[in-house]
Amino acid sequence: MREADLAELARQQRHIDCFAQHKRQNRLTPLHHNRQRPIAWEPTMALLYKADPQRGERWRQLFAEHAPDIEFRQWPNLGNPDDIHYLAAWQAPDDLATVLPNLKALLAISAGVDQLNLHTLPAHLPVARMLDPNITAGMCEYATWAVLSLHRDMLRYRAQQQAGQWLEHTGVPASERRIGLMGLGQQGRAIAQHLRHFGFPVSGWARSPHELAGVQCFAGAEQLPTFLAQCDILICLLPLTAQTCGVLDGQLFEQLPRGAGVINMGRGAHLVEADLLAALGSGQLGGAVLDVAQQEPASTAHPFWHHPRIVLTPHIAAMTHPDSAFTVLLDNIRRHQRGEPLTGQIDRSTGY
Repeated sequence: MREADLAELARQQRHIDCFAQHKRQNRLTPLHHNRQRPIAWEPTMALLYKADPQRGERWRQLFAEHAPDIEFRQWPNLGNPDDIHYLAAWQAPDDLATVLPNLKALLAISAGVDQLNLHTLPAHLPVARMLDPNITAGMCEYATWAVLSLHRDMLRYRAQQQAGQWLEHTGVPASERRIGLMGLGQQGRAIAQHLRHFGFPVSGWARSPHELAGVQCFAGAEQLPTFLAQCDILICLLPLTAQTCGVLDGQLFEQLPRGAGVINMGRGAHLVEADLLAALGSGQLGGAVLDVAQQEPASTAHPFWHHPRIVLTPHIAAMTHPDSAFTVLLDNIRRHQRGEPLTGQIDRSTGY
């Protein structure tokens, strides 16, 4: 064989060896033998999604585009459950350890995890809540609207509009309307700073001590009465736990200044609904803005719908946006793969 032929064979072999190495390093597999067809990434594991199907279809597209190494599966189509390493869900399937034996992390699609029974989940399984910046932004928007509605007495003006009455009422400037937040997590801290820009004096209370610029912080059961006594408008942002269930009750309302407003952006179970109605009826509370209810959706016969001093919205203070939530979800998967802590990973002992 001529020397030129030997050189050509050697060149071709180098190309073959180079491509083989590239496939090994990048886990590439041809879709077809046709050399004109594109080369596709081969999934190495699967994520199971168990929640709103419409969001799921969008996430399927995003995973295919941005994370082709992860196969997206939507409940109840599990395929081979041994392949599923991650679960993105509102609620987990029953008997999770048996259904998904190789699960490595549960990624909740909500800002809270009270809908999950943490005690039934495998002890080794990390659980993270959704820290989508759009959720925090939405909560800030809702809190601002609710505070301004109570501050400017919009419930009274709404009733006057329905009655055809043109009446003016005196008010106070923002600098004299004291806002208190129960819960100083990510959302509470963001809302506190947001409201300060309007000139409201803002304080906050949490189970453990916090420091927040420009915000007077209180902590623990001992400081709760002092905190409540200077809240003209109280916002509940607490996680729902056994300790916080029913925290918004008649005893708490009595510790607020007379005529105070209450905003519940936490969970419906935080509020004792009968106590709220009684406090509004007596004048101890002047109004309430509620984004949650004990039973959702609230029945058409629920007294909150038609109460003149209550604004009720259907749990829309902040909603998960598919694209931004996907970014948070994928980032947490990559973090786990690198052995890094998950963003929003909860403490099983506290439930948040």
